Amino acid sequence: MTLTDIPGIRVGHATNADAATGCTVILCPEGTVAGVDQRGGAPGTRETDLLHPMHLVEHVNAILLAGGSAYGLSAADGVMRYLEEQGIGYPYRRGVVPIVPAAILFDLTIGSYDVRPNAEMGYAACLSASTHPVEQGSVGAGTGCRVGGLLGNELATKGGIGSASLDLGDGLKVAALIAVNALGDVVDETGQIIAGLRTDPNTKSFASTLELLRSISRMPAMPTRENTVIGVVATNARLNKEEVNKVAQMAQDGLAQAVRPAHTMFDGDTLFALATGEIPANVNAIGAFAAEVVAQAIRNAVRSATSLAGVRSLRD
Repeated sequence: MTLTDIPGIRVGHATNADAATGCTVILCPEGTVAGVDQRGGAPGTRETDLLHPMHLVEHVNAILLAGGSAYGLSAADGVMRYLEEQGIGYPYRRGVVPIVPAAILFDLTIGSYDVRPNAEMGYAACLSASTHPVEQGSVGAGTGCRVGGLLGNELATKGGIGSASLDLGDGLKVAALIAVNALGDVVDETGQIIAGLRTDPNTKSFASTLELLRSISRMPAMPTRENTVIGVVATNARLNKEEVNKVAQMAQDGLAQAVRPAHTMFDGDTLFALATGEIPANVNAIGAFAAEVVAQAIRNAVRSATSLAGVRSLRD
């Protein structure tokens, strides 16, 4: 079960496996209310201020997740072009302005650093968007992801993009789509590390990023600064802008459940929340289960990833 279990949501990937980068677009049905919560110390975002309460724009047309660091934000231009061609966006007397918030992750340290998601790739992701179950693993924004990269690619584990959803009954649903490129390790439901910093390039045993941080806790600088977890939670609940922002905030608890440590100064952890407005619902319940699907999506991402550009996956 994936993000497209939410009626009206379409998801598309554009992937360059040779360069180890890509982007993912989430196309929203008309009237979708959005919010955002940003926790890491190194975010790369576009059009996020307008999602906060007390700002004019209430609805969004799409969300973009991309690799390429700040360069990847240009992929949103292609999403805007696609939506403008469809006549979708904030209306004004001569046309529309598509509302496309975006977040990026740093994948320039694997694959080809000089190939990044651009407008053409964003447009291609829109063309591929569908309501089919979302492809997971080393695709789209998850193509160049890694986990536990504190000591470089050789000891890291391949990250990726993952999704999960829950049916809360009577048609009410909550789902998540997360690109996992975390500094910290990914842990399962029991707290066991399933992806992260490894003790040796040829082993499946993990060193524990937390323990490494303990050993360098008096050092003023970190060896690496190229990480983040970005994603989207969505529901078909009817929520206002304040409530959707609360859902985004509560969903970050799922990140903290599945990634240790989370929200460091060198992560850009950013989660968007979407509410399509079909079913009246309790925001507390939606937020609580949003955290659950975020944690599951993160674990699905690393379980689905494949080895790429010299970074070994859990499956390998």
